[in-house]
Amino acid sequence: MKAAVVTVSDRSSRGERPDGGGPAVAEALRALGYEVSHTAVVPDERSQIADAIRRLAASHDLVVTTGGTGLAPRDVTPEATRDVVEREAPGFGEEMRRRGVQTFARAILTRATAGTVGRCFVLNLPGSPKGAVECLGWVAEPLRHALELLRGGEADCANTTRK
Repeated sequence: MKAAVVTVSDRSSRGERPDGGGPAVAEALRALGYEVSHTAVVPDERSQIADAIRRLAASHDLVVTTGGTGLAPRDVTPEATRDVVEREAPGFGEEMRRRGVQTFARAILTRATAGTVGRCFVLNLPGSPKGAVECLGWVAEPLRHALELLRGGEADCANTTRK
């Protein structure tokens, strides 16, 4: 499956700080078997984030963002994502927060969300490379299932191993 990674960071988009989150997420996606065919860095601007998601969703199965999910005034990735997604999948953000607070109390502050744009799945991850990779790992299995469903697969609850 084809994936794209969008780093949301004012400083990285201006070249003031190297992008750590995007490369870490791309590497983690490749380790999970995804073909990462595009990476981008955009500033914390709602319209630019939404445009990048919309454009990449047209040619990818998965668009993952990293950054802009906190409470700082310029953290607008969840809002930009909601501007674009047709159906929200709140369980992904809920699970990342649930798992995250077990080791990092401030993980509760993330507002990450997820949803679909046509047959593409969009997932917000935190900006911290470590946090982003951990969160991706926690939702990797349901993410793969969501992508299978979007590609026309059927939900098979009877044959699903529950954890």
